[in-house]
Amino acid sequence: MGKKLLWMFFLVIVGCRGISQEEKTMAKTEDKIYPVTKTDAEWRAELTDMEYYVLRKAATENAFTSELLNNKEKGTYVCAGCGTPLFKSEHKFDSGTGWPSFDREIEGNVAYDVDYKIGYARTEEHCATCGGHLGHVFDDGPRQTTGKRHCINGVALDFIPDAKQD
Repeated sequence: MGKKLLWMFFLVIVGCRGISQEEKTMAKTEDKIYPVTKTDAEWRAELTDMEYYVLRKAATENAFTSELLNNKEKGTYVCAGCGTPLFKSEHKFDSGTGWPSFDREIEGNVAYDVDYKIGYARTEEHCATCGGHLGHVFDDGPRQTTGKRHCINGVALDFIPDAKQD
């Protein structure tokens, strides 16, 4: 009887792992402090409704609605929330998906997390400076370069054209 009780006690202890540790880990990710940190009210005051919805609430803009989708100018795409340079125009390509797509980011300026919002794991991209949601990265990009497709919400970006040389 003693061995049986000991065995049951062991199973209860092992089985009572719970999710409290996982919740704390998730909270740390969500509560990460970024170099540019503002209150929700400050973000709401500075961003348009759609920028706020995408950058701060991790929403997705409708496909084929971004002014930047067909932009062919040379320049840099920066975070609409904080101005951090994120993507260069020479790395932009037409993926046919309806969102601006790039085969690489400006290293160190984009951070990544795993997103399970639609039932399976996707790699979410966000600005490494302010934490603003940008989009997701997939492994179906141009094979002749990186093979990556950074599928980015155009509303999360501002475009800075290169200075014209006379």
